[in-house]
Amino acid sequence: MTAALDPLAPFPVAEYLDDLVRVVRAEDDGRSAVVRTPHFRLHRAGRRIEVSHCLRPDQLHNGLTALLIDELFTPGWLCGQDIFERVFCGVVRSTVPDPARAWETFYANTLEHLRDPRTAPGLIAGIAPVYARVLRLVPPGSVLDLGSCFGFLALMLAQRPRTTVIASDIVAGTMRVLDTVAAAMDTPLRTMVCDAARVPLPDRCVDTVTVVHLLEHLDPATGAAVLAEAQRLARSRVVVAVPFEEVPNADYGHVRRFDLATLTGLGSASGWRHRVSGFHGGWLILDRRPA
Repeated sequence: MTAALDPLAPFPVAEYLDDLVRVVRAEDDGRSAVVRTPHFRLHRAGRRIEVSHCLRPDQLHNGLTALLIDELFTPGWLCGQDIFERVFCGVVRSTVPDPARAWETFYANTLEHLRDPRTAPGLIAGIAPVYARVLRLVPPGSVLDLGSCFGFLALMLAQRPRTTVIASDIVAGTMRVLDTVAAAMDTPLRTMVCDAARVPLPDRCVDTVTVVHLLEHLDPATGAAVLAEAQRLARSRVVVAVPFEEVPNADYGHVRRFDLATLTGLGSASGWRHRVSGFHGGWLILDRRPA
């Protein structure tokens, strides 16, 4: 049985190793490789996949997602969400020796790019305006962020005055990492591991619920359940953001396409006052009607 991914497990310096994947940070020694890309080399290593690279600590940020997809996964050299997560974790962990410091470096670099996207890689530059708009739309108070993933948005919300934040995600490993990084940054933040359609919190427990770039990963029935759960939990407002794509981007796990008409339909079905708009994708803002 394959062991679960542990993003904070100790490993030898410049190496990550689990049952399926070995990732090492090393100069190209010229040995035989299945493939060489601008940033990675893929080797045969028995039953394990071995990836080597020469990335520097300043290159650790969420743009790594696009780098791995473009160079290793879209061409078909590697495939599968589990392998992607292990290689991603392996690159971060093999670049900075200490587990906590590796993830702190990854978060610090990403947050710096999010706050000043002028020099950010394309993936981060694309999401930065979305996060900036969420920060404008969410007033001070209590916030629940559904499907937080690494929790960059949750951290940015929690660093504002008079704002308390709960970050939630179904992946326990990312919530452990977020807990560790939030503590290192002295940012008060609560995390929860749960399904976004079944959150173990009482009705109307927070002022605002954010559902940012989550619904495109879910089929319509599951997405409707998540939106209903967000309405149950929010005292005042639900903020939804989705990308607009001609075809759902399967490389990023997208399974559903949205447009303004789809969002308008979701808003009408909600029974709440709603606004729909386009800005770096689509937006649905739900406001609870006064009693």
